[in-house]
Amino acid sequence: MIYVTGDTHGDIGRFKSKEIKKLKKNDVLIVCGDFGFVWDGSKKEQKILRWLGKRKYQVLFCEGTHDNLDLLAQRPVVDFCGGKARQVDGKCMQLLRGEIYTIESDTIFVFGGGETADVDDRTQGITWWAQELPSQEEMAYARGNLNKQGNVVDYIITHEASATICGFLDMESFHTNHLNAFLDEVAGSVRYKQWFFGRYHQDKVIPPLYRALYQQIVPLKANLK
Repeated sequence: MIYVTGDTHGDIGRFKSKEIKKLKKNDVLIVCGDFGFVWDGSKKEQKILRWLGKRKYQVLFCEGTHDNLDLLAQRPVVDFCGGKARQVDGKCMQLLRGEIYTIESDTIFVFGGGETADVDDRTQGITWWAQELPSQEEMAYARGNLNKQGNVVDYIITHEASATICGFLDMESFHTNHLNAFLDEVAGSVRYKQWFFGRYHQDKVIPPLYRALYQQIVPLKANLK
């Protein structure tokens, strides 16, 4: 089975929880951004990544704003489930922007990235990379892949939410960028069953099609409740 969860932020304890221990051989766990285990390249980090890459289930993730994009860019790009992915270690993979993967017969469109919320952090370069937000080329690539698919996929996985959903979740400090606008475009032009995203550090169903995830681990095909 395929499962989805929210930001892990490099917390190995999340992968030792009772819920994750229930995952079986060949199951898949997708993290909706802010994976956090590729950060400083230390020996300790490499040891943890080897451990994650050897789980009986497979760990997949899209990037958020707390992932070292420069270090991730050094990982090899490989063919994976009908698209391209970066092999981080063993079975642990980064799912790339604009790719559509077929996993257990389900088509999954992935588009990672985001914008660091803390302006001071951005200006000081503490947790910000210019490539956090997508380029025009990346968005065009995504549009092309979706067009080839007839603008129909089973599921969408992102870190950020569309501008419309951002406004619903955070009305008091409403701020959007061109990634949010692009995801609004996707929401209006693509047919899909459910859309999962992280970032907001809450577990919340937004009817009829959206699900914000943080610590919950839910089956990809779970009914929205």
